[in-house]
Amino acid sequence: MPDRSDTQLAPVLRGDQPGSFPHSVLAERHPAIIRQVRESFPYGPEQHRALDALLASCTDGVIEPLPADAHDRDRWTSWGAEAHTGRSWFDVPWLWSESYFYRQLLEAVGYFSPGPWQGIDPFRPSKLAELDAPETGEELAALDALAGRPADEQDRALLHGSLWGNRADLGFRLSAAQGEAPSDPPPLVADDSETLWSLLPPSGSADLCLIADNAGRELVPDLLLIARLLTEGRVRRATLHVKPYPYYVSDATHADVLDALRRLTAAPGAAAIHGRTLWSALTDGRLTVRAHPFSSAPLPFSDMPGDLREELAAATLTVVKGDLNYRRLVGDRSRPPTTPFADVTAHFPGPVAALRTLKSDVITGLDAGTEAALVEAQGQKWRTAGTHALIQVRT
Repeated sequence: MPDRSDTQLAPVLRGDQPGSFPHSVLAERHPAIIRQVRESFPYGPEQHRALDALLASCTDGVIEPLPADAHDRDRWTSWGAEAHTGRSWFDVPWLWSESYFYRQLLEAVGYFSPGPWQGIDPFRPSKLAELDAPETGEELAALDALAGRPADEQDRALLHGSLWGNRADLGFRLSAAQGEAPSDPPPLVADDSETLWSLLPPSGSADLCLIADNAGRELVPDLLLIARLLTEGRVRRATLHVKPYPYYVSDATHADVLDALRRLTAAPGAAAIHGRTLWSALTDGRLTVRAHPFSSAPLPFSDMPGDLREELAAATLTVVKGDLNYRRLVGDRSRPPTTPFADVTAHFPGPVAALRTLKSDVITGLDAGTEAALVEAQGQKWRTAGTHALIQVRT
């Protein structure tokens, strides 16, 4: 069982404080997402009524139960639905509230119900627009110049591409006050990249798990990193964990992996070579795509079920991508930023690395000097603005 000795000292984040980042997500971002979804497809009156009801519920109402015949009602009951039903969205743990919002959003548009909208990703138009944007083509073209650089420089570039690709998160864009993040990122607030590389030596036999975050312009560099690791022999086999259904606006599903692979293989130059590497790895089993139900659970990784725990324990390294997965990894709690990363990830069943652009309040593993400098320069904005990032590893 995971060590939870600090849980009484670190309060769970909720959205009940006006002016806080969690409150702004519930009060501002979620209504914006509902409006975006309404416009993404020509939904009929039934879907519009359900979206209107969800908007009223998540802003001024209470959490409603899933329909009695929902295929996953029992699963959500085991994840705490009965304890939270009838309460304000702002009064339950923020991680749970956010996750349940997306489940109810899919219910509203008929994603799980028999009919013409079953299986239609409400976020797909935005995902494809980003994937096919000129900026994506420019990023892929840059791979040609990278191909002639020294091996360690290529490794570093693709690792940082995967790290900073998180800034393309569509959900973050909806509420970002300043638009795109700067083109020249500042130094990382924590950088354990040398430890990461030591776990994946060249010509080794490592088994890698990568828990993906967003689709589109983030998933592409994630796939490029995997292709590089396979090509260089740093990884023997890789497993890419994605969401089993559309989630958090832009989180990656299996369909998004295929769209990203299509984008790579259709591109000219080095991008297509990486795409063919991935295609071959998928067909011969060196790369596997996994969509475990727990990937969409409103719970921290410390609560993962036994089968997933056993799978991740067998990996040489698990790379956890993005902000939401970081919150699930270290616990969505209000802790001092200097809380040791190793302490809050002791529950994880094997070596784990976090690649994360900072877009929410949760942060651990900083030294006191780094925290003080960030606060002096930006107050607390550095936690949520998407302008800082980290690579943290626990062996």
